[in-house]
Amino acid sequence: MNLGAPELILILLVVVLLFGVGRISKIAGEMGSGIRAFKKGLKDDDENSEDQQPPSKPEDPPSS
Repeated sequence: MNLGAPELILILLVVVLLFGVGRISKIAGEMGSGIRAFKKGLKDDDENSEDQQPPSKPEDPPSS
């Protein structure tokens, strides 16, 4: 199923009529801030995992 230019323009016009330009810009801004927060969370998680040292092996009990 390929969408050409006329179909995409029609879909865009319907979306603008349903939601209005102001609401679309607000939704887009919220999506952008959500994506930024998601990327920041991934970056912070990677940095935290590098800071943590892997657990050391338990020491063997002394042989008697």
